[in-house]
Amino acid sequence: MTAAAALLPRLPTLSSTNGLSSSASVSPLSLSRKYLVNCRGRGGSRVSSSSLSCSVSCALKALIFDCDGVILESEHLHQQAYNDTFAHFNVKCPGDTGALNWGTKYYDELQNRIGGGKPKMRWYFKEHGWPTSSIFDAPPESDEDRAKLIDTLQDWKTERYKDIIRSGTVKPRPGVLTLMDEARAAGKKLAVCSAATKSSVVLCLENLIGMERFGGLDCFLAGDDVKEKKPDPLIYLTAAKKLNVSGSECLVVEDSVIGLQAATKAGMACVISYTSSTANQDFKEAIAKFPDLGDVRLQDLEILLESIVAAG
Repeated sequence: MTAAAALLPRLPTLSSTNGLSSSASVSPLSLSRKYLVNCRGRGGSRVSSSSLSCSVSCALKALIFDCDGVILESEHLHQQAYNDTFAHFNVKCPGDTGALNWGTKYYDELQNRIGGGKPKMRWYFKEHGWPTSSIFDAPPESDEDRAKLIDTLQDWKTERYKDIIRSGTVKPRPGVLTLMDEARAAGKKLAVCSAATKSSVVLCLENLIGMERFGGLDCFLAGDDVKEKKPDPLIYLTAAKKLNVSGSECLVVEDSVIGLQAATKAGMACVISYTSSTANQDFKEAIAKFPDLGDVRLQDLEILLESIVAAG
């Protein structure tokens, strides 16, 4: 049984008497409804239930992937790169006895709250006090010095992250390459939209999806390309414009609630391929969620979207 086959029998009939409310449409071509979707994983075991409230069109023209967490499970790699950076520059916030070190639980909470590396550090230093470091003996006070500190740390962290990716120990998550290839063969447009630094995303894509797939993307956007980070929808709105499609003709694959919010604010349907650090987040606005894409085929996603429209 395919993932879509498991989904379809549980789609309710939407009517004025079923207690399911509609919300405002994002565009004249889109449909917005809220209902329950049951997803089944390998072997038919139940994976998740989530209510839906998003805008979709039955014509899927573009498939858009986030990178970190979707194409590769990377948060522990970013955590390591940040901590190596803090140790290298001896970054100490007020009250710290040693170099700053973000623990796994804390980093999971932080990265699920704030997108992008520079915003993470800026938020943390505002909350816990600007640090001393080998860059500045005293905590920086001017906006210019604070920006220099953040930029220097982020640049070094990016290079450290690249070293980890180049090590050859990192592999793409299950099902990603198959889904990309199926979409390309079916004539769908393909894009990757990531809040991460462009150079690090380029390296990830070159090493994990290969040069041919990377070169064949119809759109590639990173955090450097837009002024606002996720959950702001700008990166997805920009992608739709570059792809020459409407939001309702796109399907986004994300792993976190921050990415989900960005997609739905852009009027795009979104499926979740969650990780261990995002599994317990509130994904009620997603049309479905999966532990990975290993059992998900392009046809499953198309049938799901078509069934949503038909149910309306």
